Amino acid sequence: MNYLFLDNGFEEIEAITTVDLLRRAGVELLTISMTDSLSVRGAHGIFVQADKEFAKTDFSDANMLILPGGGVMLGEHDNLCQLLRKHNEEGKQIAAICAAPAILGNLGILKGKKATCYPGFEAALGESYTGGLVVESQNVITAKGPGLSADFAFCLIEKLAGQEVADQVYDAAQY
Repeated sequence: MNYLFLDNGFEEIEAITTVDLLRRAGVELLTISMTDSLSVRGAHGIFVQADKEFAKTDFSDANMLILPGGGVMLGEHDNLCQLLRKHNEEGKQIAAICAAPAILGNLGILKGKKATCYPGFEAALGESYTGGLVVESQNVITAKGPGLSADFAFCLIEKLAGQEVADQVYDAAQY
C-alpha cells in the first residue's frame, strides 16, 4: 500500500493531482489525515475527505510514503517523522513535492542524495539541492512545486506501476 499524508494547509493541486493520477494507474493509495478528523482543509480552502486517520492506520505494509507541499506542518508530527526515518532506513520509497522535501532534509533523509524543492526551502536540502524540476535519487523522488504536480505523479506511476502503465495514463489524460 502507498500512503499520501494530508495536514491542514496542504497544497490541493499537489495532493489531488497525485491521488487522481495514481488511482487512474491502478496504484493502491490511501490518503491519511494528520488531524483528528477525516476532513482536512487545504491551503486554498478546499476540504478533502481523507481515507483514514494517521492514529488509526497500520503502516506495516507501506511501500511509498508521499508528502504534498503546503508549508511544512507534516514535519511537526513526531510519529510521521519516525515513520519516514524508518522507511528510509529500510530503503523504501519516499516522495515529496514543493516545501515537503525540506522535511526530508531536516530529518537527514536526503544525505548523499539529490533533491529539489520550492524556492526558499533550499537551505533545508543543503548539498542535496539540485534545482531540478523532478529529481529521483536512490529511494527518494522530489519535485519543485505545484506546476509540476502531474510530472511528479507520472514519475511515481513509473516507479510504482511501470513505464507502460504510466504511458497509458499519460495518453488517456491527454497530457
